Amino acid sequence: MSTLERVRQQLKAHPMALDAVLAAGVLGCMVAGSFVDPHGPDGVTWGLRTPDPLSLVLIVLSAGTLVLRRRAPMTVLALTGTFSVVECVTGGDPRAPVAMSAVIALYTVASTTDRPTTWRVGLLTMTVLTAAAMLGGPLPWYAQENLGIFAWTGIGATAGDAVRSRRAFVQAIQDRAEKAERTREEEARRRVAEERLRIARDLHDVVAHHIALVNVQAGVAAHVMDKRPDQAKEALAHVREASRSALNELRATVGLLRQSGDPEAPTEPAPGLHRLDELVGTFRSAGLHVELARADGDTTLPAAVDLAAYRVIQEALTNVQKHAGGEAKAEVSVVRVGPNIEITVLDNGAGEDDDPENGGGHGLLGMRERVTALRGTLTTGPRYGGGFRVHAILPVKTRGRGADDTV
Repeated sequence: MSTLERVRQQLKAHPMALDAVLAAGVLGCMVAGSFVDPHGPDGVTWGLRTPDPLSLVLIVLSAGTLVLRRRAPMTVLALTGTFSVVECVTGGDPRAPVAMSAVIALYTVASTTDRPTTWRVGLLTMTVLTAAAMLGGPLPWYAQENLGIFAWTGIGATAGDAVRSRRAFVQAIQDRAEKAERTREEEARRRVAEERLRIARDLHDVVAHHIALVNVQAGVAAHVMDKRPDQAKEALAHVREASRSALNELRATVGLLRQSGDPEAPTEPAPGLHRLDELVGTFRSAGLHVELARADGDTTLPAAVDLAAYRVIQEALTNVQKHAGGEAKAEVSVVRVGPNIEITVLDNGAGEDDDPENGGGHGLLGMRERVTALRGTLTTGPRYGGGFRVHAILPVKTRGRGADDTV
């Protein structure tokens, strides 16, 4: 860091010291100007006149008030303006440049207030000082010193307003940059939260489905192990198949959490309605009677909608397996209705715990989040006469930001 930069930072940290230096500089300029005679025989001549004591007092007082120009700019302007008016009325020819301090004070007011205030205060200062010099001073009203007061006060007000405008412009740019940075951070956090929620839903769907099948088949195997070993072996084979499927889907889901330098995640496509027969088959193998009816006309769905429809059916059948009892029956229908695809899963509710909403899990919540994220609707509740109903309406064509990333 250069010496000039260090000095600049120290002056910014101590504004009073900077104002004191400025006041000393203005005092030196006013004292030097008071010894100059612009009307000398050889033009501007140094040392041909000596200012009177009152002018020197006014010079010192007006320069001293500039030390407080940041703390009380209006008060400093009023004081320096008063000193300048007194000098304009009582001073001789040539006049001591007391108005220089008023110009500095007017610049400070313009740079620290708004434009309307600058206009009002600037015009008032210009009018008062110029009128006092023209009407009350010893010089003719058209003297160049009088016109100089008008010009310098106008320059002070204009320069201060320009500095204020530039500061406001720079501050606005900084504020926009900070707001944009905050927006990017908030968007990144929102995307991370959405991705975590999506992964949590996938993990729940995978684990709940397959573990429920494993639990049922393991119970069957334990029940028939001694009397019907062949049926027990078949049930254990289903347990092995369900656990293998669970591991594969877990591997694919957890693979999304890998870092960029980790080995490549599995590239197996996400499940969809094209695997609906396979899904229903796993439940039938577990002993659940499932009837499937499709009237979707082989509609090609967006990946997000296809996955959501699959997961809704999977979770609904898992809830039937867990809550509806061993004699439960389920009906699954997939129907294309206009611009939507409608998924309905019904069961007969033969078990005692036939309401999944009382189970304390997150299955129905996960289904609702999936459907809502795609701007669909989900209706769940008990059926008249017993059983439970899950009805989802999903749009065939998604809208808005990358729906495929919203699952």
